[in-house]
Amino acid sequence: MIFLSFGSLYGSIALAILCSALFVAFCRLIRGPSLPDRVVALDLIAAIAVAINAVYAIITDKPILLDVAIVFALIGFLGTVAFARYLEKGVSQ
Repeated sequence: MIFLSFGSLYGSIALAILCSALFVAFCRLIRGPSLPDRVVALDLIAAIAVAINAVYAIITDKPILLDVAIVFALIGFLGTVAFARYLEKGVSQ
């Protein structure tokens, strides 16, 4: 029982750190001087959201939530690739 309380303590600390990182990334998303800066911040927000979901799945002992994290990571990756293709097409024209 003591081990579980330490696990939730470390999980709570991890969630607090991830939420503060999410706040900083959101500030960069709002303040970003250029479009690529904002897209990188959005990609970082997606990665942090995946990490928050994974930590929550570990804390609550629900491994089905890891499937949601994998899907969200794939969607974030596809968004980043789509933006890179958009920049590539915009530069060549």
